[in-house]
Order: sequence, then structure tokens, then C-alpha cells
Amino acid sequence: MLPTELEQHRSLLTGHCYRMLGSVLDAEDAVQEALFRAWKGRERFDERSSLKTWLYRIATNVCLDVLASTARRRLRPVDLPPGPADVHEAMILTKRPREAWIEPIPDTLALPAEGTTNPEEYALLREGIRLAFVAALQYLPPRQRAVLLLTQVLDWSATEVAASLDMTVAGVNSALQRARRTLFLRQGVPAPRELSISQREVVEQYVSAFLAYDIGALVQLLHDDATLCMPPFDVWIKGRRSIGQWMLTLGAGCQDSVLVPVHAAGGAPAFAQYRHAGRTAWAILVLDCTGDRIGAITTFLDVEALFPRFGLPMRWAR
Repeated sequence: MLPTELEQHRSLLTGHCYRMLGSVLDAEDAVQEALFRAWKGRERFDERSSLKTWLYRIATNVCLDVLASTARRRLRPVDLPPGPADVHEAMILTKRPREAWIEPIPDTLALPAEGTTNPEEYALLREGIRLAFVAALQYLPPRQRAVLLLTQVLDWSATEVAASLDMTVAGVNSALQRARRTLFLRQGVPAPRELSISQREVVEQYVSAFLAYDIGALVQLLHDDATLCMPPFDVWIKGRRSIGQWMLTLGAGCQDSVLVPVHAAGGAPAFAQYRHAGRTAWAILVLDCTGDRIGAITTFLDVEALFPRFGLPMRWAR
């Protein structure tokens, strides 16, 4: 077994570890450890078996080790109590460490190249890195999380999962049933989907309104109960009126921004935002479309960690 044979599976393993851990940085570390364990234990690999399956097994157990070492659950700000209905300049914004939050991942790090897998599998893998699904996964105990991902995203049988996780088949089926129930309650069941034509038009209109900083036009593109959050700040805002207030007060520094499309979060509309005349890196912006409106805006401000992963410069010179 050569290192190149292991490396060709890196993106698939990164996507899997990201679903398990909710962090692109932690996923990269877990994959590196998994590949090291595989190389170190290569003599134990049965050539009659699937290398990909063997690597998934190792990576899953690395993630379970990581999760066993911390009781922290990665969150989105919307998992916390909502912020004040009235937005004003004197609002107190509290930061939490990056380890507290789910992060977006570039599609190129977490998905196989298109055409290298069948379209149905690719669509499910892509849906599996959407923020809403990854956020719902964080409410599952680690072993339930692993069972659900191996069966529902990777299409393993209960027998394969039982052998991989040292469980009984009955235990796997029970864990899967409980995990499905939790995801259903949190509306996190993955289902392959593409943006509709009307949703793409709404995103284009949102970008135009944002670049012009026409907040009146922008809020008309939102659901009445749309949300806005800005990790690492733990405050989040709900409703058109409050979001409009934010944009015109504490968020007014976003005027004269540049938005650069990026491929992230499983095909969700996403952009790198550069602010001010210096065009300095400010955020990764991810939009969630529900129906014919935008239902959620998430602005990830940890540019030092995220922009290099997206291959983005810290200044936009174009």
C-alpha cells in the first residue's frame, strides 16, 4: 500500500470527519491521524477488502476518540436563546472560542471530484455537509452520530457498522432509530436538493441589494422570521425588522463590501466578504433559502482560520 493510495481518499474522509466533528480544522487533524494510523497498520489490511471502507472505519474511530476527550457540543448561535428584539449601538456582543461553533467547510475539501462517484451518492454527500444537517448531528451522542452517518450517508449495512464499531446488529438498529428520531425533531434529515430557479434569483437579488447596501430592498427578500448570526459572537437576531436595524447600525460597516462566490456548505449560496477600501477579509457568508425567501444568514468572522482553507487571500486586489 502506497501513500498515494491513501491520499486519494482524503476528501471523502475529510467530509466524513467534518460531519462527525463540525469543524473543518478538527476534521483535517482527524484525517491526518487516520491516514497515519492506516499507514502504520498497513500490514493488517486485508487486500480482499475495500480500502475505502477500511479507512472510513479508522477515521470514524479517530473521531470517536476526539469526541470522547471533550464534552463540548459545537453549536450555531441560533441554538442559544435569541438576542434582543431591538437592535441598538450599545448592544453587548460576547465572543466564544472557535471550538464552540460549527464552521463551514469548502466543498473542495469535503467532496469527491464530480464524476468520480454516481450522481445520487454525490448529492447525498453534498447535502451531508450543509450547516443545518451538521448542526443537527451535534445533538446525537457520538456513537449514534457514527451509526447514522455510516448507514444513511455512506449506505453501510447494519452488519458492516456493527463490525466497524464493535456493536451488535441489534444495537446498531436501535441507535439508528434513536438518531433518526432526534434528527427528525430537529429537521435535520438530509435530502439531496438543488436551488430552484426562483431561489437563485432571490440570491442574486440579495447580493445586488447588499452591494448597494439597499437595506429596504434586502429585507424584503427575507422570511418574516429570518435569522442572522455571526459566530464567534453568541448573539443572534430574528425577524426582518431586527435584521434591518442591525444592518443600519452595528452592521453599517459592511457598506462598500465586495462579495466573492465560494463553494461551501454543500452547495448553499456562500460568499467571501471583503470590507472597506482596503478590501480586507471580513467573513464567510452563508445563506439558507427556504421556499422563495432567505431564511437564515450566517456570517462566519473567523477569517484567520477559514480563509486559508478556502484558498482565499486576506486582501482582495481585483
